[in-house]
Amino acid sequence: MQLRVARLCLDCEEIHAARTCPRCTSETFALISRWVPAPERRARPRPDSTDAEIYRELLEENPESPSSRKWLKGGAVAATIGLGLGSWLLRRRR
Repeated sequence: MQLRVARLCLDCEEIHAARTCPRCTSETFALISRWVPAPERRARPRPDSTDAEIYRELLEENPESPSSRKWLKGGAVAATIGLGLGSWLLRRRR
């Protein structure tokens, strides 16, 4: 059983990993990792918040210059409206 998922039933003091205690079917529990810290499993630790901020800034779109995605989306909407109006006008002529 992994320490991260080990639970202590507060009613009968049974250690389990299920949603309810297998012994008394109580849903009252406390995670064991609350008292015993679980070691980091990753080979490399998570990046610092400064690294996350840099990535977020790189992925963020600049509001002053429209991106190609916005142009493509706008073009698709305009083409759909144009085709809809064109077919509507052709039906009215007939």
